[in-house]
Amino acid sequence: MLALSMTQQPTLRQWLQAEPFALGLSSGFFGFYAHCGVVCALEKAGLRPARLCGSSAGALVAAFWGAGLPAKAIRDELLGLKRQDFWDPSPGFGLLAGKLFASQLARLLPVTTFEDCPVPVAVSVFDLISLRTEVLNRGALAPAVQASCCVPFLFQPQIINRRPLLDGGLRDRPGLAALEADQRLLYHHLASRSPWRSRRAVTIPTRVNTATLVIDDLPRLGPFRLQRGAQAIEIAQRATYQALDQPLRA
Repeated sequence: MLALSMTQQPTLRQWLQAEPFALGLSSGFFGFYAHCGVVCALEKAGLRPARLCGSSAGALVAAFWGAGLPAKAIRDELLGLKRQDFWDPSPGFGLLAGKLFASQLARLLPVTTFEDCPVPVAVSVFDLISLRTEVLNRGALAPAVQASCCVPFLFQPQIINRRPLLDGGLRDRPGLAALEADQRLLYHHLASRSPWRSRRAVTIPTRVNTATLVIDDLPRLGPFRLQRGAQAIEIAQRATYQALDQPLRA
């Protein structure tokens, strides 16, 4: 599904080529496979965002691409991911300690700080003390991405500046807290089928100057369903290719 708040109806490709745009990637558990398919399609089409932002799964792919990792490299790494690469159960406020995840991020990210990213990146996190969404866009990159991906009860909170942080999707599921209201945006929304989320929680955000991409029929993914990742990448990449040449609708 594509939607755009404007009067004329160019194709998505034409709209993205017209002026600089930001790319926003929503949270959605292990939805980073689908986000990867989107960025693979954009990179092949020569459509590079001027800024990236996201929560959780979206923060992961936004950080990889914004830090300079080619889309194909992101794809190859995700397709090679195994549960034992990040599965480190340990006593604490979450099943997994996150040390293996941290080592994977340190290995994969081409840069160490937000400031070193070739394309500016911002990620949303949830502060357990203030109970508010915070935007991280300065300082160490890997810990910030890890914090945004700390799914409650799965990962233990990430401590940054003595603040315990969890999954940015808790209060900012779209991952758009870093953006100005009128900034041109291509937004990839991962539709949730979880019975734990209310309908209000999965509402697609309405904002001006925004083209929203929602891809149907993505497989459900999780730590015990990683083998479906290749299918999710392929579906998302193919759907994005098709969307680029479709006229946008108001």
